[in-house]
Amino acid sequence: MPTQTMRAVRLHEYGGPEVLRYEEVPVPDPGPGEVLVRVHAAGVNPPDWYLRGGLTKMPGETESTGGLPVIPGTDVSGVVEALAADVDDLAVGDEVFGLLRFPGFGGSAYAEYVAAPASDLARKPAGLDHVHAAGAPMAGLTAWQFLVELGHDHPSPFQEARHHPTALDADSTVLVNGAAGGVGHFALQLAKWKGARVIAVASGAHGPFLRELGADQVIDYTRSRPEDLVRDVDLVLDTVGGPDSRRFLRTLKRGGSHFPVFPGDFDAEETAKLGVIVSITQVRSNGAQLAELGRLLDAGTVRVAIDSTFPLADARAAHERALRGHIQGKIVLTVA
Repeated sequence: MPTQTMRAVRLHEYGGPEVLRYEEVPVPDPGPGEVLVRVHAAGVNPPDWYLRGGLTKMPGETESTGGLPVIPGTDVSGVVEALAADVDDLAVGDEVFGLLRFPGFGGSAYAEYVAAPASDLARKPAGLDHVHAAGAPMAGLTAWQFLVELGHDHPSPFQEARHHPTALDADSTVLVNGAAGGVGHFALQLAKWKGARVIAVASGAHGPFLRELGADQVIDYTRSRPEDLVRDVDLVLDTVGGPDSRRFLRTLKRGGSHFPVFPGDFDAEETAKLGVIVSITQVRSNGAQLAELGRLLDAGTVRVAIDSTFPLADARAAHERALRGHIQGKIVLTVA
């Protein structure tokens, strides 16, 4: 067993990146159904800075999961150090990765050790190092649950109807807005895996990167408005979302679907008149789906792009990098 203390990043107050404190804390004990993971890398995701800024309850959750002090983070890659007696599908020494306890703020991934539900974990692809594996869970599962398979029956906090991914094949055209970011670069690759033609929207500097990932067309939003250039697409996945997301409705053919990753402002009469579907879901931890994604990662069919890495002690710098935007792939904290 490890020593009884470890280094972790914690919040004692809400605010900017400067409130992230690197300090000594107790090593957690795995509860029923859990394993203790020695963390080698932790992914940085938007909910981490939402929590830092004062959000303590995810949409749809009835209780806060982010009381102070709290260790941020949900995405980890590491090695199983110990396990509860009722865990029989993992063993000490297994390399694993996962999205922990999401939706919620109890992941506690910015640490040297984390107690993780075994059901949230999958075996790390052998061909992937811990840094790249830690960049995959939240962004990869978001793209997977929007585009491939929802994988659960939990109601959406954003809509009454259950989200249904659109079947994609060689006759499909998909537009991905924000294609160079974490979710976007996975969505682009998963759509290509399904055989679809993909139009990627991002700033011009990302053009070579997006073409390397398989984009058939790249639109530089700093020079052109994609909604003025594109028509008759089957699916829009807007990883930016928000109030301006409705502008992409005009790019869809009748019967097409618009999936904003972040809730937008849509008019039911407008969508009905256009004959299109707007649907949103919320990513949830799912070790079985992550194992499926892991097989694609291991085969090289899908890859994880790393924007930058920072030591765990420099989590503040990682969050400052996120604030600057124009991220290409994922930001990851290295732990060991």
